[in-house]
Amino acid sequence: MRNKFLIFGNPYIGEEEIAEVVDSLCSGWISTGPKVAKFEKMLAGYLNTDKVHALHSCTSGLFLALLVSGIGEGDEVITTPMTFASTANVIEHVGAKPVFVDIEKNTMNIDPKNIENAITDKTKAIIPVHFAGRPCDMDAIVDIAKRYNLIVIEDAAHAFGAEYKGRKIGTIGDFASFSFYVTKNLVTGEGGALLCGDEEKDDMIQKYALHGLSKGAWKRYSDEGFKHYHVVCPGYKYNMMDIQAALGIHQLARFPEMQKRREEIWKMYDDAFSGLPLLTPTIPEEDTVHARHLYTVLLDIDRTGMKRDYVQEELYRRNIGTGIHFISLHLHPFYKNKYGYERGDFPNAEWISERTLSLPLSAKLTSRDVADVVEAISGIFTKKSL
Repeated sequence: MRNKFLIFGNPYIGEEEIAEVVDSLCSGWISTGPKVAKFEKMLAGYLNTDKVHALHSCTSGLFLALLVSGIGEGDEVITTPMTFASTANVIEHVGAKPVFVDIEKNTMNIDPKNIENAITDKTKAIIPVHFAGRPCDMDAIVDIAKRYNLIVIEDAAHAFGAEYKGRKIGTIGDFASFSFYVTKNLVTGEGGALLCGDEEKDDMIQKYALHGLSKGAWKRYSDEGFKHYHVVCPGYKYNMMDIQAALGIHQLARFPEMQKRREEIWKMYDDAFSGLPLLTPTIPEEDTVHARHLYTVLLDIDRTGMKRDYVQEELYRRNIGTGIHFISLHLHPFYKNKYGYERGDFPNAEWISERTLSLPLSAKLTSRDVADVVEAISGIFTKKSL
């Protein structure tokens, strides 16, 4: 057993990030400033796009995408129940109705075949979630969206670094929102980014993200001299800070190195667990690049008789932190009670919900850390004896 608890999603923060944050503190630019602008430019270069909006979260990006698209009261947005609450919460926040459709068991992503069956005359958008970093079937989703004149908002919280048929995830739909939360592949502590392919809506995003102030408002206190600003819409406080961007600048610079390490750990897990009663999505990843965000195993509870929560508790006792991604949203009290969802409505999502367990995966993990996870998992199944 480990002596020290292994934190799930512990980020790899280097000396460069620390020095850059200290530089921000010393410079006086603590909130939105030149480092946010630099980070946005770097993100745009990485994603091969013209412009990226750095924000304080992926959630705010999803909300702004809905807002500037005019989606609101009486509208419906189709999405997956196998996601974090924010994906559906933002639909509620703009006054629309989230409409869940079931997932594919072997990918944990939204099943395009179910999308078309859920479309009504109130449907305005689709929010696919690239679960764990595996790209959704974007060809099928975009085809449906075009035929029904729907907006596609990619929830790419798990998928920075993923690719689909030669294109970076985030550049395929009408919008895409990324997360740079502490557990993600690229970390700014809190934070996110939003892409938009429409110039007019892109301009609206910039204004709504910072109180509805006129373009370039953050420069009003720069050494170029004070600039008057104008409130042009009732905006929000969704801006990223320079302190966050200071982390992101160096995280992005070493991103290929960190992704390589995640690949190595992924293979170590695959090799070690091949003989254990664990199920993992194994469909071929042709023409795609998996972001390797979550190493999510599915417990073969029918074979072992062990419930997921039992295994998670046993790992905790062995000082191994884990995550659960996710309990299907239609089983949570708010969505269950408001929309009358019942167990059995989305059987694939429910099947995953009962079996899913995410293991530690971070570029910071040492080979000893990985070995400790493997030893703990193996020990649980040995103890139970199959």
